[in-house]
Amino acid sequence: MKLGIVGLPNVGKSTLFNAITNAGIEAANYPFCTIEPNVGVVTVPDERLEGLRDMYNPKKFTPAVIEFVDIAGLVKGASKGEGLGNKFLSNIRSTDAIVHVVRCFEDSNITHVEGTTDPLRDIDIINLELVMADIEMVERRIDKAKKAAKGDKKFAREAEIFEGLLAHLNEGQTARTYECSEEELAVLQTSDLLSLKRVIYAANVGEDDVADPSGNVFYNQVAELAARENAQVLPICAKLEADIAELDDPEERQMFMEELGIAESGLDKLIKCSYALLGLISFLTGGADECRAWTIKKGTKAPQAAGKIHSDFERGFIRAEVVAYTDLAECGSLAEARSRGLLRSEGKEYVMQDGDVVNFLFNV
Repeated sequence: MKLGIVGLPNVGKSTLFNAITNAGIEAANYPFCTIEPNVGVVTVPDERLEGLRDMYNPKKFTPAVIEFVDIAGLVKGASKGEGLGNKFLSNIRSTDAIVHVVRCFEDSNITHVEGTTDPLRDIDIINLELVMADIEMVERRIDKAKKAAKGDKKFAREAEIFEGLLAHLNEGQTARTYECSEEELAVLQTSDLLSLKRVIYAANVGEDDVADPSGNVFYNQVAELAARENAQVLPICAKLEADIAELDDPEERQMFMEELGIAESGLDKLIKCSYALLGLISFLTGGADECRAWTIKKGTKAPQAAGKIHSDFERGFIRAEVVAYTDLAECGSLAEARSRGLLRSEGKEYVMQDGDVVNFLFNV
């Protein structure tokens, strides 16, 4: 999974990126401090996988990972090349979802590129640039489909679908808010639309608001917008996350968070948000050689899950031996789970569940 961290200059993007990846990049109080996208890879904490490690003591331990990309701050006119415009937009295209950092605090010592704190205005600025870039792409797609329709009528339907979206975009609305059928959405997803990407709004609040952001007017505005868009919203204080990240001792870190009234780190919350937003789950494989977590979409069937490990597993799929991690942990060993009848044999139609511990049998 690859998440792009975006926002206007000086909203806390790079500070948050530093905190969640410990990458230590520069986070200065001036626009365009980030020019080239900085990339950080973080492991996904999973107590179940750690439980398998304790059980098997494997030679190799491989958790799931998320790649975060800190993308240069955007300004008005980016879709026309202003600021670092086109570079910014191309960096977003390669991501699975967007973490949109929005400033929800007042601080006269930190310059705001627009002069005042107004999260809805800031969101509109970025959305409008994404929409304008999408309009150009959709217009090209329509022209291409209309030309192709002369030889194949299916392209006439494609042109019709994109024309419907174009009218929506021309009203300044994002592609992700366009109401359409599943068939139409499938067609739209064949085009790399920026404003179709799912969004997590990271509301960067002050230290006093992080434990209970409900009293923050700016945060409430962002939360209401997220609810209308079916997006995720995450209250977070980038400065505090940076302070937490500097503590190497886990116990000291936990005590610091408890003093602040924070139950879990911003990274943990962000990972949960991203999994929920993209409809992802994890299944596990374990043994003496390796214990590993694999990320798949909810609804994935066993053969396709096996294909995540190796294409041969999917091609020659016979069956899957499956036990829920909770059952395995309670039994203490696979042999005990088998003797209690908790290790199941599942076929090609089995839909994988979060926390399944699996052994795939195949023959090529």
